[in-house]
Amino acid sequence: MGTVDRKMISISPDLYKELEELAQEEGKSVNAVVQEALRMAQRERQKSRFLDIQQYWTRKTKEKGNLTERNLHKYLAK
Repeated sequence: MGTVDRKMISISPDLYKELEELAQEEGKSVNAVVQEALRMAQRERQKSRFLDIQQYWTRKTKEKGNLTERNLHKYLAK
């Protein structure tokens, strides 16, 4: 692993207890559980952004009519 930044966060006692229990159940450190949760949240945000872009282009396609792949290349080249 490369360099790391050590940071302090505040967390409620109840949530921290759940975090410790989860870490113990999964055989991981609390730090590893937090990192995994952050990575999962990041993936969900990326997925949401991708779906937003996909929906945007789906709407554009419907506005232009049913575009074939050939027509799509022409449309995007404009």
